[in-house]
Amino acid sequence: MTIVAINPPPRYFNVSSPAEYVAHVEINRPEKLNAFSPPMWSELRQIFNQLSVNPELRVVLISGAGEKAFTAGLDVQAASQSGSIKPDDGPVDPSRKATAIRRNVFDYQDVISSVARCEKPVIALMHGYSYGLAIDLSSACDIRMATKDVKFSIKEVDIGLAADVGTLSRFPKVIGGLTSWAKEVALSGRVWGADEAEKNGYISQSFGSKAQLISEGVKLASYIATKSPVAVQGTKNILDAAWGRTVEDNLTYTAIWNQAMIQSDDMRKAMLSGIQKKSVTFAKL
Repeated sequence: MTIVAINPPPRYFNVSSPAEYVAHVEINRPEKLNAFSPPMWSELRQIFNQLSVNPELRVVLISGAGEKAFTAGLDVQAASQSGSIKPDDGPVDPSRKATAIRRNVFDYQDVISSVARCEKPVIALMHGYSYGLAIDLSSACDIRMATKDVKFSIKEVDIGLAADVGTLSRFPKVIGGLTSWAKEVALSGRVWGADEAEKNGYISQSFGSKAQLISEGVKLASYIATKSPVAVQGTKNILDAAWGRTVEDNLTYTAIWNQAMIQSDDMRKAMLSGIQKKSVTFAKL
């Protein structure tokens, strides 16, 4: 395992490469159940902005350090000392307060969107407490896997607000629609587990231990990384673009995308490898 250089080096995340072309981002605040304090937001965006364009990488994993949590969500105590939920020292004009809150929310939304914007596929590996921000973050990922004892919750209703950095926009889409179950877990804030998550399409697989989860995550990432990066990144881009388009619009988008990308050497190599029954190595992208 090698360290992946991020500049400046993050304080609250470990970024390594457990296999060729694979990056592993580990939320590293286990003593606080990996809850997010204010400095962690900008670090996460910085990490994903850099991994997105790193030609040495093709797939990104994200997990939480320690045995107790992927992330327990927002560190409310730390957030109350700064940011939009910090109590005002004195009278504040409501319009100016609202403007500051809106800017803060947009900034946090952009952090989570940086995960969704990553050119490489991102796989969330979740265990233990996966509350609030965990749903925002994992909903922005392409693939979600978990341990069998994972505890999910869209927790924001229990702290008096509607989830505002991604869950309510992405969660229904990744499970296939605004279902009764989606509304139930969002409105109640109740805890749900791996079986429910898998049944409703939120995760694709679950495993008996965190060690097995990480191992299987690396195995899947390594397999995806053997494919043409032109094909993989194009497939992710087109699938994501389909969310906001009609079928006809997305077909047009796909044709325009492939009018350039289909000319890649990767396609010729992939076709020859199938004919010749040989493995192929693709150039970096």
